[in-house]
Amino acid sequence: MEKPSSPPAMADIFRFLAQSMRYPTAEWLNDHFWSVLLSFLDELQWHEEREALIGAKAGAADFLEDVQVEYTRLFINAIPHVAAAPYASVHSRGDGTLYGAIAEQTKKFYREKGFALVKENDLPDHIVYELEFSGLLAKDDPEGQKIFLTTLFTPWFEIFRGRVLEEAHHPYYKVVVNLIDFFTREEL
Repeated sequence: MEKPSSPPAMADIFRFLAQSMRYPTAEWLNDHFWSVLLSFLDELQWHEEREALIGAKAGAADFLEDVQVEYTRLFINAIPHVAAAPYASVHSRGDGTLYGAIAEQTKKFYREKGFALVKENDLPDHIVYELEFSGLLAKDDPEGQKIFLTTLFTPWFEIFRGRVLEEAHHPYYKVVVNLIDFFTREEL
């Protein structure tokens, strides 16, 4: 008899959430990813969200392309402005620009915890890096993770999440930001 698989560790969940906010490619937005996403929704009993995603995928001529178009529209460029920039600086206390004071605070916190960006010129306050970092902290420094989520992530994420929920045309990003919200609240 096969041993039941254990639930994923919070570090793995945060890495999954970080991946879900990257630009979608066939390399990772595949059947395995889809299966994990649907299993999260099953476990949480988010039936409406699950059905919305299944319906969007079933009704799409090219689901990947639909999600790519939505990613670009929401997070890179839209007219007259980016709908939901995935950077803390844009949404933080009066910054409103890329690489504001909050980005420097985030980068400093990363350094204090031994986290280095892949490329030094990457913007440290992008949601993908913040979720990856939170995953590392979940494993190695839970108290540091709580401090990070409380002081640097949650304040801007709430604004970002509201914009995504308001602006998204595709259910994928609505579901993902709600999962991020759920799991960050779980950690706090």
